[in-house]
Amino acid sequence: MPAIKSGRVLVTGANGFLAAWVVKELLEHGFSVRGTVRSESKAAYLREYFKAHGDRFETAIVEDISKEGAFEAAAKGVDAIMHIASAVLMNADDPDDVIIPAVNARPHHVLDRRGLEPPPPGQEALPRPLDESDWNEYSVALVQEKGRAAPGPEKYRAAKTLAERAAWDTYERAKADSGEGGLPWDLVVLNSPFIFGPIVHEAPTLESFGGTARYWLNSVVLAQAQGDALTKNGWAFVDVRDLARGHFLGLTVPEAGGERLLISGHRYVWQHFVDVAHRWDEKLPAGDPSFKEDGVVYSVEYNREKSQRVLGMKYRTLEETTKDTLEDYRGRGWL
Repeated sequence: MPAIKSGRVLVTGANGFLAAWVVKELLEHGFSVRGTVRSESKAAYLREYFKAHGDRFETAIVEDISKEGAFEAAAKGVDAIMHIASAVLMNADDPDDVIIPAVNARPHHVLDRRGLEPPPPGQEALPRPLDESDWNEYSVALVQEKGRAAPGPEKYRAAKTLAERAAWDTYERAKADSGEGGLPWDLVVLNSPFIFGPIVHEAPTLESFGGTARYWLNSVVLAQAQGDALTKNGWAFVDVRDLARGHFLGLTVPEAGGERLLISGHRYVWQHFVDVAHRWDEKLPAGDPSFKEDGVVYSVEYNREKSQRVLGMKYRTLEETTKDTLEDYRGRGWL
């Protein structure tokens, strides 16, 4: 890979939960960053937050990321692109409303794509941990079969898969056409499970943010995870700061070039987070005191060996993610 150690990086969707951490990681390692947002109002917060980095941080407005070539102007003069912006539509009626924007918006150099394969109907858990050879063919096939009648989350997952396929197709065609000199750029894809952790993007109030950060708040602090969702249904997560670090390493580690990498921290049920949170502050919900680990069914698990071998990834513990997130909330006056 033509890995770089300095230069200007375009980060799309820079005001998002993950992307804001990616911007922070890059700036702290000496890179210059151009972050895209959809409006000037979103850009103002980022410029203020990153003002200590002076002219090494700038913003670019891309109002509609679904348009073909939406990022072409913003990408001029950059050394690398981290494409993180995505339309998060879990309730789209027409599958094309989420698939077309995801496929069209792909100025890929390093990107984050999620939507790995869920267990098929009638099967509680996959027979083995997923690795980089796996693709979510299930959601794509389901959306092709059912169209508008497919569940919203499956449309979203299918969009992620199809966007990544399109990126790899573009990459392989470019390599084939590059001739003896070889391709002067590379593609790295990072896939992750749920992303949790503290926030650095704009969130002036407890009610002003969504996504997986909100999902964690609702489930752990507001006690909305109940029954099997609390103590039986197991999933996997990664700390947002570790995933941001993975993006930085994907850019700077030569061996990452042309690779698909799973960036996954640990498996969990919500009671794990609730236990840590309650020990941190007894006023927070206790969940189910009778919880037993042997009752958990982990529907999907991920093999993170490649990320550790290629990138040297180290992952924060569930305890660290919980405590740091709660400290962040307390610092904002939310607890």
